[in-house]
Amino acid sequence: MKQRNPERKTAPTLEDVARVAGISPMTVSRALNSPEQVRPATVAKVKSAIVATGYIPNAQAGSLASNRSRLIAVVVPQINNNMFVDTIQSLNDSLSARGYHMLLCVTGYETETEAETVATLLSRRPDGIVLTGIHHSAQLKKVLLQANVPVVEIWDMTPTPIDMLVGFSHEKIGARVAEYLAERGYKKPGLIWTDDRRALQRKQGLQDALMTLDIKPIADVTVQLPALMARGREACTQLLDHHPDVDVLVCSSDTLAQGALMAAQSRGIHIPQQLAVIGFGDLDFAAANFPSISTVRIDRQRMGELAAEQLMKRLHNQMVENPIIDMGFTMLPRDSG
Repeated sequence: MKQRNPERKTAPTLEDVARVAGISPMTVSRALNSPEQVRPATVAKVKSAIVATGYIPNAQAGSLASNRSRLIAVVVPQINNNMFVDTIQSLNDSLSARGYHMLLCVTGYETETEAETVATLLSRRPDGIVLTGIHHSAQLKKVLLQANVPVVEIWDMTPTPIDMLVGFSHEKIGARVAEYLAERGYKKPGLIWTDDRRALQRKQGLQDALMTLDIKPIADVTVQLPALMARGREACTQLLDHHPDVDVLVCSSDTLAQGALMAAQSRGIHIPQQLAVIGFGDLDFAAANFPSISTVRIDRQRMGELAAEQLMKRLHNQMVENPIIDMGFTMLPRDSG
């Protein structure tokens, strides 16, 4: 019986890519490992040659040679929360343009889970870490300090970040919304709110400022996470059943505000003549909704870009002029009140 001995094909090499691209293997290596140091036209030529040859870069070998993994670990509490999506996408796009890849992890709102997740991530040797929020366990802070990797915290504000920070003050947003209610003459606000830490910070800022303005909320409904439109509608129905005299609903997110608007309109309530509704976040539907939703805008895309810029400066040994960046916010009056 004749023995079959098919010729085994060898995997394409970096030298094959160099030959197809018409450049040196060293230039190919630089284009793969440090694309920001190579002309864009050359990087494009290398990428085209990789597609043509079917070459698979050895990321591990590249990281050993440069002591860089080109991975940035990003930790968020939820991915089914539209509030974080734009920031994550912008961060990913900014990192990708610089030759880095994002490793995304979801931890919920428990500090213990976050600490365990970050410890696992560090075993992958990421070049940097982005954390959502500023409230972390002592164990997590200790692990990060020992790891000696650049860290950017987002979506919050503190004068004492772990390393760098890009965020805003939730308390100040709450206070500004209270001022807005007073400016519009609302006297009987009702609150529809989730109980996550950042939302509660806004709520505390709102309540403290309302007390100073001698305005007392007449109703407060807590909504379970995630902040779904249906839950906003249910909360509004519950609130109006017991407090029909409420003149404005302040919601901890635009999604809850949209649900509240639907519930109010289903009862024939005129917006904003009989009831105003205010959200938070300026999500993509807020301006297009009917009626459009009055809300607080956060530049979520810019937050992702700035976080990436902070990391890149630190990774390339450049001076970070301002390690704490306050994004601020904008109050947006619209048709809902």
